Amino acid sequence: MRLTLQTDLAFRTLMHLGLRPGRRVQTEDIARAWRISGNHLDKVVQRLAAAGFVETRRGRGGGMLLARPAEAIRLGEVVRRIEEDLALVACFAPDGDPAGDVTGERCILAGACRLQGALGEAMAAFLGVLDRITLADLLDPAARAAAERRLGLDPGGMA
Repeated sequence: MRLTLQTDLAFRTLMHLGLRPGRRVQTEDIARAWRISGNHLDKVVQRLAAAGFVETRRGRGGGMLLARPAEAIRLGEVVRRIEEDLALVACFAPDGDPAGDVTGERCILAGACRLQGALGEAMAAFLGVLDRITLADLLDPAARAAAERRLGLDPGGMA
């Protein structure tokens, strides 16, 4: 399993904003610090805002900041809101119907296969671990100092 680039960028954006609590940060500043595409980041910021993770403001004095405290943002929720498809295999149709293998036909083992249950349990365990971790957990004091240094941010500063 691999999370999408959008989820990766969402985590990076949230971490960056978590390093700058209460301060508005420009998308360009995050893109430059993390050496990532500003165009990709713009799309991710829109999704983060729609999901209620960030607050954005356009124009002079604009930018974005966390919409809620870092302690209230759980990684599992971020994954669920940003990932478009958590289906591990083709038979994990959104409506729960084990149809739609790569040919679009109903799986011949539908109702008799235990793979879907096993993979569903594994996904639930994966998300369960992420549900226990908050954005604040990623930004403990030691991690915060190292991240600020590597990103070229002034500790406690406006960058």
